[in-house]
Amino acid sequence: MKSFHSFRRATLAALALAGTAGLVSSCKDYLEVDPIALNTTEYTFSSVSGATAAVIGAYDPLSGDNGYGTRVSMYYPLDSDELIGSAGAADGGRRSIARYTALATNTEINNPWNQLYQGVERSNICIQQIPQMPLYTGGTATEQAALKRLHGEALTLRAQYLFELVRNWGDVPVQFTPAVSGQDFNLPNSDRNATLTRLIADLKLAEDLLPWRSQAGAASERITKGAAKALRARISLFRGGYSLQGNAMQRPGDYLDYYRIARQECADLMTTSARAEHNLNPSFLEVFKSMNELRSEAANEIMFQVGMATATGASGSKIGYYNGPRLQNASGTYGSTQGAVTIAPPYFYAFDSTDTRRDVTITTYGIASTANVQTGVALTAATDGKWRRDWHIPPVTGTVNYLDYNWPIIRFADVLLMFAETENELNGPTTAAQDAFMEVRTRGFGGNRARALATLPTNSFGSKASMFNAIVNERYIEFGGEGIRKYDLLRWNLFETKIAEVKANIEKMALGQAPYDNVPLYQYYRTPTSASLAVQPVQWTRSFYRPSPTPNTAPTGTVRVNWRQGIDAAYVANTKPAGTDYVLPGTTTPVKSIASGLAAEYVPGRGKELLPIPQATLSADPALKQNFGY
Repeated sequence: MKSFHSFRRATLAALALAGTAGLVSSCKDYLEVDPIALNTTEYTFSSVSGATAAVIGAYDPLSGDNGYGTRVSMYYPLDSDELIGSAGAADGGRRSIARYTALATNTEINNPWNQLYQGVERSNICIQQIPQMPLYTGGTATEQAALKRLHGEALTLRAQYLFELVRNWGDVPVQFTPAVSGQDFNLPNSDRNATLTRLIADLKLAEDLLPWRSQAGAASERITKGAAKALRARISLFRGGYSLQGNAMQRPGDYLDYYRIARQECADLMTTSARAEHNLNPSFLEVFKSMNELRSEAANEIMFQVGMATATGASGSKIGYYNGPRLQNASGTYGSTQGAVTIAPPYFYAFDSTDTRRDVTITTYGIASTANVQTGVALTAATDGKWRRDWHIPPVTGTVNYLDYNWPIIRFADVLLMFAETENELNGPTTAAQDAFMEVRTRGFGGNRARALATLPTNSFGSKASMFNAIVNERYIEFGGEGIRKYDLLRWNLFETKIAEVKANIEKMALGQAPYDNVPLYQYYRTPTSASLAVQPVQWTRSFYRPSPTPNTAPTGTVRVNWRQGIDAAYVANTKPAGTDYVLPGTTTPVKSIASGLAAEYVPGRGKELLPIPQATLSADPALKQNFGY
């Protein structure tokens, strides 16, 4: 991974020397670009090295605070039925996004919007210029292959940027050619289905231009054929899914055509030869340990990832700082500057106790701020765990913001589950659909297929509907914390249902009702023996699946944690809109919500499943209309 970082820094430096400021400077306003003199553009695209530098410049807006380094990866996908983003009342910023009460003036919306469009513009320049280069058709075989690869990368990058814009904002303005300096923009909202259809066509061209991973060299963050095919499947499923039209979720009549495209792309990637390029890693843990340790994993399960370059807001990553286990002060209280993401408490119990994915996806500990001692936390403070500062080599103590962990856009596990979903939708729960599904699930149970089958609900493969429900749940378990769940629920038209379901389950947990009647009120962990530099894992002394003993006295040498007890009337109330009076069943005391919890201000029918188009953009583009509900 580090080789790409060095390559990226070198190419960005080369761009500066080449004078192509318009390709790499920060674009602060919607579709604004710095003027590029004709001779500068010609100079940049007169050689393979210049074109390479330009395409690496097009990768750059993926990273940093306003890209997948923080906001696009960890603000926009939350809240969901798996994770809660930065619990607290709406603040006009990130918490307003998580609580579903964002405004068009929110800078956490405006800045990433601009950066995504910057990525579109840089990609547009490369897509226009590279095929016009004399070397594209008249160079040596090596030069032609390199330029075709670059062309395919630029097409895929533009597809990713526009897909991100569409799935968060809906009918966004789209321009498939570079902006002209001084241009007066008057772009209307583009129909999202038309945009996605174009991207699907572009990705078909891209996959024909791109090499497979084994032919592409060592830079693992650069896009290859497998990434383009997997992304084409994902976008096709989104194109065939439900989307918000006004205040109602609707599905296009031609949706099965796009399920067929997605199925074929996944089938192509599942052939024996394609699996030599990307495959399911036998170990779920290894996939994420490799990312935390900044190294490659043998199966190359991660097909497309955002490479983070330097510990800066412009191109670094706060993954593992904004999410992951929290730093704790000596008193056991949390630091105020990190560890913002927590799990929805029922998510912990969505995993079977023998599913190895649970303890990778969820952390039940905090970390001392000056050592690597782990201390147990309550269920309400458990966090997502796929990126952790204590998995860094060496472990990172203190309050370092930028761990520069990469962000995975798509993994091979997604290919298998997309195949299962499309095969089931088109042909029912066939053996092929079941096998793809079970390959992912069996890996979660350490390779024990019998156990993986035995823990499924009865008759999960008995009908198309029951298998769909199994897929919905398996994706919930497999992709926790990877920014996928919210968008899955939206394309299935299950967002409203699942948000209501998880809130109801939180209330059941507070009351100790089935299926949570055996969840303990309290848990106990052994106190660390020293404050050495070596990581000292938390040592829980009791099962998470047995009620607390009576009396609830911490055994000698242990510390008591209020495991389920923190899910009380106030916690439940704060999943309701602000000002709502809530009375926990069995009690008489009303609690008034301050709307600080999971999707607290979400109300169906108000259009908040999409973000508002930034006010600055609306002011600059008179043809553009705001999304419904804002």
